Amino acid sequence: MRARIIGTGSCLPATVVTNDDLSKIMDTSDEWISSRTGIKERHLVKEETTASMSAEAAKRAMDNAGVAAEEIDLIIVGTLSADYVTPSCACEVQAKIGAKNAVAFDINAACAGFMFALNIANVYLQMGTYKTALILGAETLSKIMDWNDRSTCVLFGDGAGAAVVRAEEGTAGLLAFDQGSDGVRGSVLACRGRSNNNPLVETSKDLTYVHMDGQEVYKFAVTAVPCSLQKTIQKAGLTVEEIDYFALHQANIRILQSVAKRLKTAEDKFPISLDHCGNISAASVPILLDEMNRKGMLLPRMKIALSGFGGGLTWASAVMEW
Repeated sequence: MRARIIGTGSCLPATVVTNDDLSKIMDTSDEWISSRTGIKERHLVKEETTASMSAEAAKRAMDNAGVAAEEIDLIIVGTLSADYVTPSCACEVQAKIGAKNAVAFDINAACAGFMFALNIANVYLQMGTYKTALILGAETLSKIMDWNDRSTCVLFGDGAGAAVVRAEEGTAGLLAFDQGSDGVRGSVLACRGRSNNNPLVETSKDLTYVHMDGQEVYKFAVTAVPCSLQKTIQKAGLTVEEIDYFALHQANIRILQSVAKRLKTAEDKFPISLDHCGNISAASVPILLDEMNRKGMLLPRMKIALSGFGGGLTWASAVMEW
């Protein structure tokens, strides 16, 4: 019995913001952004919310899988930008799609959130606790960006991606996982929550935004990700050459190129969505996977390596047979 992705879905906000659009409100340019990151545009919310995008992505994934809402036993949303502290985004999704039989909760592993959620679901399914899971990565990052910080805000976008995962007999499905965290270096990518607020302290009313040390994040990613992928591929009993595609978190084109170089494999095995989506943290892997699925790139028996990495610092990789 293996956990197998049987359907994918995604949802991006209707409004597209190009690099040229950003150059009109800050000191930047399309050439500066695209040459350093590979990003040309991103989608930013207006009326949409983390939960509304999640629900739409979930519906599309269930439709792709041919699964009804009543069949979903488990909903896990990887997010750091839910609409509420409580209820969880997962509980909002449960209500919006009518998944009355599901257990629902969120996790926060930043850009690795979808991958962490996928592994949690995998364990539940392997144990037989649940049979059909809905796993999402969803973010409204634009609400926690400092839009005066041109080195950071231009990188990020909003959106949601989903996958329906079911325990099935056969060789297809998830073959191996690897996860890790390095909290000692967590401050290189951070966003502080609410300050202490009680009669004993003077409360700060200042809003807090994402802060990132780009160089340190880059050094972390190009070291941790190839190592994690190699470990996971080895656990799956495969070689790098046998992997058909690497569906990685869409942080920066230079990171993807560096990972390909360190794995000594072709860059064309690394599909991208960052050019039109930007970095959507936990949502980027499932959105990319859905794009690949909808384009007919994923064929039976193909070996796919997935990896998410970012704030925490956290990372997680998986290898699956489609």
